[in-house]
Amino acid sequence: MTQQPYGEDPPSLRKSLGVVDGVAIAASSTAATTSIGIGLGVTAGVVGLHLPAIMLLAFLPILGIAGAYSRLNRVEPNAGNGYVWVGRSLTPWLGFLVGWVNIVATVAFLAYTTAVTGSAMLQLAGEAGLHTVAGLVLDPGSTAQTTAVGIVVLVAVTLTAVTGVRTAARLQSGLLVFEYVVLLGFCGYGIVTGPHSFRLSWFDPFAIPSASALAQGLLLSVFCYWGFEAAFTVNEEVRDPRDASRAGLITLVTMLGLFLLGSVAFQRVLSEQELAGHGAQGLAFFGDRLASQPLAALPLVALMFSAVASLQAGVIPTARGMFAMSRDRTLGPVWSKVSARYGTPATGTLLIGALATVVAALALVIPRLADMIMATVNAVGIVVALSYALTALAAAARFRGLLREDWRQGIRAVVLPSLSAAALLALGGYLAWSFYTSTDHLEVSADNGWFLLLTPALMIASGFLAAAWAKWVRKSPYFRTGHGTDADAPQLLATSN
Repeated sequence: MTQQPYGEDPPSLRKSLGVVDGVAIAASSTAATTSIGIGLGVTAGVVGLHLPAIMLLAFLPILGIAGAYSRLNRVEPNAGNGYVWVGRSLTPWLGFLVGWVNIVATVAFLAYTTAVTGSAMLQLAGEAGLHTVAGLVLDPGSTAQTTAVGIVVLVAVTLTAVTGVRTAARLQSGLLVFEYVVLLGFCGYGIVTGPHSFRLSWFDPFAIPSASALAQGLLLSVFCYWGFEAAFTVNEEVRDPRDASRAGLITLVTMLGLFLLGSVAFQRVLSEQELAGHGAQGLAFFGDRLASQPLAALPLVALMFSAVASLQAGVIPTARGMFAMSRDRTLGPVWSKVSARYGTPATGTLLIGALATVVAALALVIPRLADMIMATVNAVGIVVALSYALTALAAAARFRGLLREDWRQGIRAVVLPSLSAAALLALGGYLAWSFYTSTDHLEVSADNGWFLLLTPALMIASGFLAAAWAKWVRKSPYFRTGHGTDADAPQLLATSN
């Protein structure tokens, strides 16, 4: 390992990636198979048989966010992305908060995906006829058992991520090909042969039961799209920064197509009660309804591959984000240690894996896997919406001069990101308020509103405390407001096209 002392030129990462590698990393981070296999059932429990409508509706603000990421990346490619862009265009305090909540949200996501991976493996063991080990009955719905199995996988993928994003991208490309072939095959077959009639009302957002269901469904869908920006966290390791932008946008559009395909297929094959009632085992149930063994096990294998790939894809961008923060001395120097052999932040990658393991163990306070998934998804959805919104506002602030120079560019660079940010902030705020007013006491339960609100509140509050430490104890130069920013220069965007 090599460590660059503070005050000298910051360490850099090895450039080795292209568009396809970026798509592999972003698509694995978004984990379409996992989102379809688990997220659709969770979302159907909120919005009923309107999954296509909610996926389309959530795509609109996310598309505006993707445009903001792409434009900011063109003028300032940086592994810290939102942390750097928001800090320079708005305020370092909010910039640090974006970096921080992305870290803690991803660690929570890794803990959740660890359990999902273990559940898929235990389900596969059951399909193969293995139901007990040393007298222990294997239960894919047990948080303890699924976490124990998943931690073994987390350790393995973390070690793989240490060797470099190129190696990880190659592994994920292979996993993605298998996942998508299985997903397209089963969903296409389900659309053609499903017993339930196709209905245009599935695409009607006004038919969703209530405003609170609409808000929660949208944030759950935002969570499903979350991860496309992983392409921007490796933008210092691509040969051309525009490749990261292309990879992020390609991934996002691909996810929309897959989510719509999965939504329609699931609703053609499964009833509303079946959709909402199978949680982490939804994709396996879907496969069993369409085929007999061993073909019925293929969706479950795809889910396992998706979960494994998203574990690795979660470790990689988080380590890069903390690498960028360490370069600015907002985090300790250990996070910016670069391996002389692999050219990666190896120490940070290992520490992220260790943190995720600890959080996965702490999640055992929620014994049922389905409840743990619901609690995690709601908490992460709120903080991700906040992070996306602040990044979009940073783009609007940075390129506001375009409104005077070129109104068409100004609409795309300023107005659309601002509208997307407003929509996500309103959704997050409304959902937080609904959680707060839904109960009068706190208990550790996935259906307790105060508990669901407490987790994102702690994530955000801890971010401000960590920012204060970075500013006044570490005396980070990052907190020099506007340092290195030319927020009113429309030529920045013009020269990047």
